[in-house]
Amino acid sequence: MASGQDRPELSSSKTASRPALADLLPRLLSSLALMALALAAWWFGGDIFVVIWLAAAIAVFCEWQRIIDGEQRLARYLTGSLCLVLVAAFTSRLDFKLAVLSLAGAALLMAALAGPGRRIWASSGLVYASVLIGSLCLLSNDASLGPRAILWLFAIVWGTDVFAYFAGRTLGGPKIWPAVSPGKTWSGTLIGIACGAVLGTFVGLKGLPGPVPLLHVFALSLITAAVAQAGDMFESWMKRRFGVKDSGRLIPGHGGLMDRLDGFIAAAVFAVAIGLLHGGTSLAAGLFDWH
Repeated sequence: MASGQDRPELSSSKTASRPALADLLPRLLSSLALMALALAAWWFGGDIFVVIWLAAAIAVFCEWQRIIDGEQRLARYLTGSLCLVLVAAFTSRLDFKLAVLSLAGAALLMAALAGPGRRIWASSGLVYASVLIGSLCLLSNDASLGPRAILWLFAIVWGTDVFAYFAGRTLGGPKIWPAVSPGKTWSGTLIGIACGAVLGTFVGLKGLPGPVPLLHVFALSLITAAVAQAGDMFESWMKRRFGVKDSGRLIPGHGGLMDRLDGFIAAAVFAVAIGLLHGGTSLAAGLFDWH
């Protein structure tokens, strides 16, 4: 689970720097706790991995529904949570068709429940949370390369976010899209993407059999890091669209879980797409087998 960059820049004045520095400690502690939980899920694997990430997907889904508001929110919470359980169960067994059918049916019901002006947004929130748990279940299904694929994603997203956050605050400079993400600078984003790609390459190559496909893994890591930043920007735009600063108050110093997983969700979906397109014995194998 990752930390984001979407925070205002430090001001040069002392009065502005104090709140920023005070904000750093809870952000740091929360980030470490989330990383520890994610690594514990990765270490134990199996059902524990699925249950922890299913809980995260349900939290993301509920935060999305809270942001868009609309009618019959409790019914949407229950419907969506049940759908996410089914998606996790089916994708864990690689039963892709049943997962898609469950998601399609629940998305239609979600649209009916949400009422006018929120139908597409309500269904989109269910799809958004479903691709999180579905992607991770599909990638982790390979007992050999699945754990490597998940750890590779952690390295890229965490590395990108951490270096982007500190580089952006240290170097400052032009903003990418101030109206949507006031704290995201070009300097921080580009440095974050480069550092995330380097960390991802190291994790992706470590222990691979045969010749080292350095260029392929680095290029894939670089693009995945950029996709993660695009996912962060998308979530920022979505929140601004509904006049919300944070997706929730679950995590001290960070907001909601959706705020922390936006880039990770985009990166995980992209990894599944690459695995499908490249082919191989599994989706994870499609990421690393470039010989």
